[in-house]
Amino acid sequence: MLLIVPSVVAACRVADTDGITPVPQLLAFLSWLLLPAGAALLLALLARRPAVMVWAAAVLAVIGWFVRPYDTGLADDPPGPVVARLEVLTSNVEFGNATEGLVATIRSEQPDLVFVQECDGACSHALTAEVSRTDYPYRNVIEGHSASGSAILSKHPLRPAPGISATLAMPGSVAVVGGRPVNLQLAHPLPPVPGGVDAWQRELRLVRTYAAGAKGQPTVLAGDFNATQDHAAFRRILDAGALSDSATLAGAARTPSWPAAARRPLGAQIDHVLISEDFSVRKARFLDLADTDHRSLLVELELHDVR
Repeated sequence: MLLIVPSVVAACRVADTDGITPVPQLLAFLSWLLLPAGAALLLALLARRPAVMVWAAAVLAVIGWFVRPYDTGLADDPPGPVVARLEVLTSNVEFGNATEGLVATIRSEQPDLVFVQECDGACSHALTAEVSRTDYPYRNVIEGHSASGSAILSKHPLRPAPGISATLAMPGSVAVVGGRPVNLQLAHPLPPVPGGVDAWQRELRLVRTYAAGAKGQPTVLAGDFNATQDHAAFRRILDAGALSDSATLAGAARTPSWPAAARRPLGAQIDHVLISEDFSVRKARFLDLADTDHRSLLVELELHDVR
């Protein structure tokens, strides 16, 4: 009994599929499944059940292989000189509740680009009133109720872009950074709640389509993906756009961003800043803001001229 659920989830991870409920939800917390699999191995040893021992050991080995830190810090810097350095912040403020903390973080950290999810009407008004237009003259804000609003703030000039049409606002822009156009896209697909997995997969496919269309161009795709690198749908976004996860490259591959109170090995990293091959990563930090269930992610990037 202890091995059934870990075996199914491990099989889906090996098969590169997210399966059906409850597999997508459990994949987000894959490391937790080491506990029932380990308990099953212990009980099998005590009961002297060789077949169950082998089964439990195999499940433990598979899950252990996949929960190890992702390949981190091994990517070479892109060829070509650095044309710009920039900091990117992504923050889910949970229905606008963490707006005060976000504004304080923007003021203290002064990131070049800010991606905000779940920015309700009060949040968007606060960004207008409390975040200096002198510091952030360029903005793409979509007001919405509760979780549906989003915003992109930039120190660099922005040009309009179509964005992604989905349930929650996913605005897009093109920034001019170091004289080069850089695609900016905010990601916030629906979560994989029971009964909503099809919608979650559909909206992640929309993000994948965007990534594929931007392939070969300087791109920053950031936000709350409601998916970890253990989800096949998320890995397909990386593959489609030849994108890399900046936290992974900075050595913070399994640092959780949700729920905010969780620390390694608990929690899931569902907030990401994905970058094209034009960028290198200098640092990634997860920040705690009050009144939100997400940790924010701040990354330091360098844009290279790879032409």
